[in-house]
Amino acid sequence: MTATTQKTSDRSTWGAVATMYRLTTGHRASVVVATVLTLAGSALGLAQPLVAKHLVDASGQGEVFWPLLALLAVLFAAEAATGAVGRFVLERMGERVVRGLRHGLVARLLRLEMREYHRHRSGDLISRVTADTTLLREVVAQALVDLVTGALVAAGALVLMVWLDPLLLLLVTATVATAAVIVASLLKGIRAASERMQSSVGAIAADLERALGALPMVRVHRAEDREAARIGERVDAAYSAGVRTAKLASLMSPAVELAVQGSFLLVLVIGGLRVNGHSNSLGDLVAFLLYASYLVLPLSSVFRAAGLIQRGMGAYRRIEQALALPAEPAPPDGARAVLPTVRAGTPEWAEQAGRDEVPALALRDVCFGYAPDRPVLHGVSFTVPRRSQLALVGLSGAGKSTVFALVARFYEPDSGTVLFDGRPAAGLSRGECRARIAVVDQSTHVVQGSLRDNLTYAVPDAGDAEVRRVVELARLEGVVDRLPGGLSGVLGERGCTLSAGERQRVALARALLARPSLLLLDEPTSHLDAVNEAALTSVMNEVAQDCALLVIAHRLSTVQHADRIVVLENGRSVASGHHEELLAHSPSYRALAKGQMLRPVGSEVPADR
Repeated sequence: MTATTQKTSDRSTWGAVATMYRLTTGHRASVVVATVLTLAGSALGLAQPLVAKHLVDASGQGEVFWPLLALLAVLFAAEAATGAVGRFVLERMGERVVRGLRHGLVARLLRLEMREYHRHRSGDLISRVTADTTLLREVVAQALVDLVTGALVAAGALVLMVWLDPLLLLLVTATVATAAVIVASLLKGIRAASERMQSSVGAIAADLERALGALPMVRVHRAEDREAARIGERVDAAYSAGVRTAKLASLMSPAVELAVQGSFLLVLVIGGLRVNGHSNSLGDLVAFLLYASYLVLPLSSVFRAAGLIQRGMGAYRRIEQALALPAEPAPPDGARAVLPTVRAGTPEWAEQAGRDEVPALALRDVCFGYAPDRPVLHGVSFTVPRRSQLALVGLSGAGKSTVFALVARFYEPDSGTVLFDGRPAAGLSRGECRARIAVVDQSTHVVQGSLRDNLTYAVPDAGDAEVRRVVELARLEGVVDRLPGGLSGVLGERGCTLSAGERQRVALARALLARPSLLLLDEPTSHLDAVNEAALTSVMNEVAQDCALLVIAHRLSTVQHADRIVVLENGRSVASGHHEELLAHSPSYRALAKGQMLRPVGSEVPADR
C-alpha cells in the first residue's frame, strides 16, 4: 500500500478504526476480556425485556409473577457488575497504551537530531506527550470497544425486534438510517476541527514555554501584556476549533436522539393500534418498546465512538509525526548507556590509547554547514594533545561553537574527519565519543533538584570525597554553606537561587567530577569576577595535568597561558601558536587583542604591520 493510499484509507472511518486498533497491539487479551464482559452485560440487559414481557402477560392473567420479578432484579444487578468490571479492564488497558506511547515519545524526543530542535518548538513537542496521548487514551479505552459492542448489541436488539414485530422494526430502521446518514456527513468535519484544535493547544504550550523561559526579560521590558496577547491568539484559535468541533458534535446528538425518540413514538402509536386490533399482545408491545429504548445506548455509543475515533486520529497524526522525526541511533538492545565512572590518576582513555603522543582530539580538514548552501566551517584542522590547553578565539560567528557541536557529535561533518584518541569519530558510537568529553557551555544548565543532584548528574554513583574535591576546585564552598541543607539544598527551576557565576561554577564542577579525557569550556570566565577568574585559571592549569582542554574564550587571562591558540576567521583556521607569537605575527589575532582587550594589564599590543 502506497503512502497516498494509506493516508486516504486512514481518512475513512474504517481506516481510522484500523489505525486505532493497531495501537492496542500487545494488549489484545485485555481488549478481548473487556469485549466479552461488555457483551455479557449487554446480553443480560437484552434478556430483561423478555422477562418483562412475561411479567406483564403473567400479571394480566392473574398468575404469580414474583419469581419473574426476582429474576429481573438479578439480571439487572449482574449486568451492572459485569459492566463495571469490563469498564475497569478497558480503562487499565487505555492507561497502559498511553504509558507505552509516552515512553516511546519521550525516548524519541530526547534522541532527536539537533537540527530537529531548531525546526520544532519544544512546547509543541511536549504537548504531544501530554495532551495528544490523553485524547488517545479515551479512544482506545472506550471508543474501540464501544464501537464493537454497541454494534453487536444493536444487532441483537434488532434481531429480537424482528422476532417480535417486523413491521414496527421497519419503521425504526428508517428513522435510524436517516440519523446514520447525518452522522456520517459530520465525521470528516469533526476530525479536521479536532486536528486544528490539537495543533492550537500545542502552540499554546510552545508560546507559554517561550515566555516563562525568558520571564526576567519579559518583566524588565514590561512585555507581559504583549506575551499574554500572543498566547491569547493561540487560545482563541483553539477555542474556535473547539467550538466548531462542539458544533458538529452537537448536531450528531440531536440526530441520534430524534431518530430514537421518533421511532419510539411511531412504535408507541402504531404498536398501540395493533394491540387494540389484537394483532399483538400488550407484553409484545412492552418488550418491543424496551428494545427500542435499548437501542439508544448502543447506537449513541456507536456514533459517539465514530466521532471520537476521528478526533483521536488528529492526535495520533501529531504523535506519528513526532515518532517519525530523525533521531540519533539508540544503543543496541540490551546495551547499557555509557556512564562515566570517577577515575583517579591517568584517564582510562589514555591507557586505552596506549601512548601519550596520541592526541585526545584532532580535526582534519573539517567542513560543515547547518544548511547545504550556508557553510560555516571551511577545512578546519587542529590537534589537542593530551594534558594540554588549546584555545579557540575569533569574532562571533567565526565557527567556534560549531566546532564544539561537532566534537560533541551533535552534528556530523560534511567532509573531513574528527578523531578521538586517534580513532575516527565515525567508527565510534555517539555514546563512546561523549563518554570521553565533558562540556561547560555558556548556557550553564542547572536542573531542578539539589546541588548534589546537579554535581553528580554525569556520575550518579560518585562518592562524597570526589564531590568535595570538585566543590573545592570550583570554589563552591560558599554556595554549599549558604544553601539550607548544604549539598542537599534545592537550587530551584533553572538554578534560580544561584547567580550566573555560581551556575557556571556548578557546571564546571559537574564536568570535572567525570574526569573526562577532553574538557570543552565555552567562555568559562564570562560570568566570573576577577578573583574567581584567577581561581578558575589556576583550576584549568591543574586540570590540564590530567586531561586535555579545548577552550573558547575572549579574555586574555583565559588564553594567554594556553599551550596553543587557534584563530578562527569566517570558518577558517587562519593562525595558530602561542600568545606572544600570535601577537607578533598574526594580524587577525592582534585585531582581536586590540578590539577585545586580549592583553595583560600594562602591556602594549604591537601595531599592525
